[in-house]
Amino acid sequence: MKFKLIDQVKNYHAHVYFDNEHMEVAEILRATIEKSFKVKLGELKNEPVGPHPKPMYLISFNAHLFSSLVPWLMLNRNGLSILIHPTTGDDILDHTIHCIWMGTPLTLNIDKLN
Repeated sequence: MKFKLIDQVKNYHAHVYFDNEHMEVAEILRATIEKSFKVKLGELKNEPVGPHPKPMYLISFNAHLFSSLVPWLMLNRNGLSILIHPTTGDDILDHTIHCIWMGTPLTLNIDKLN
């Protein structure tokens, strides 16, 4: 078995999913993250985009924030589903095998990653 080195991880992405009923929760979470962490935040996507089957926004963050941001999301996601994955250059593996889910996992449209 060949093990991968963690230095292959350039940074991490967290995709925060929401629907119309939970949009306000998602917006409040996003605003709090923006004030509390040095991350890059994507726009709220109000419809499915790429492989993502629901509206969502992206949080892009450096590896040194993993140990503080991820536990914070665990405690403050308020029922939202969140996909967290490394960015190694292999989008398919990163979004499927190398990922972790908080909340209910969603089925991604992996064909859209090709």
